[in-house]
Amino acid sequence: MNALKPETRKWLAETGFTVKDQALWFAALTHGSMGEKQDYERLEFLGDRVLGLSIADWLYAQSDAPEGKLAQRLNAIVSREMCATIARGIGLAPHIRISKQASSDGGRDSDNILGDVMEALLGAEFIDNGFVQARGMVHLLWRPALESGAGKAKHPKSALQEWAAGNQRRPPEYELVDRSGPDHAAKFTVRVKVHKVGEAVATAGSKQEAEKQAAREFMEKFG
Repeated sequence: MNALKPETRKWLAETGFTVKDQALWFAALTHGSMGEKQDYERLEFLGDRVLGLSIADWLYAQSDAPEGKLAQRLNAIVSREMCATIARGIGLAPHIRISKQASSDGGRDSDNILGDVMEALLGAEFIDNGFVQARGMVHLLWRPALESGAGKAKHPKSALQEWAAGNQRRPPEYELVDRSGPDHAAKFTVRVKVHKVGEAVATAGSKQEAEKQAAREFMEKFG
């Protein structure tokens, strides 16, 4: 039987999750590097949808903002980076079942892995206890992000696009200039440039996040 370690089961309960089918939660915490039949990927797929619907439901109920503003906040709050932030906040990393090699490569602190496992736990909560309870966990864990106004500010890439248009410049051009590290802990370096203005470079755990940081850097330098 795929039994959880007592300390992991205790941590899940203290966090607010309700464990019935241990094998489900065991899979949710298992990284593909372990080479086992069941890992977190399918549960992450499901949990991603649980998270999205739960946050969309919250935003719709709490705000009369137009669709564009709701979508802007939703995208920020369900982002991989936000999921990883939540995971770090609840102390998830030590409970991930990951190979020694993947761990030594930085896997336990990878935004991609932390974010994926966080969503897999929501998928497990949904299967084990239903949507209402899973939504309750999202509201509990994501409440600080929701109440802090995360996502209300314009996305850096959108802000740069509008700045370039407003200053009669060509649209910004993004270029992936480097990718390093193993797949589960990859680092992406992106350059953004605006013709006859300048450029900025940033590195992050995903291409999208690197583009966002590069756009932010550009606006700080030239905006």
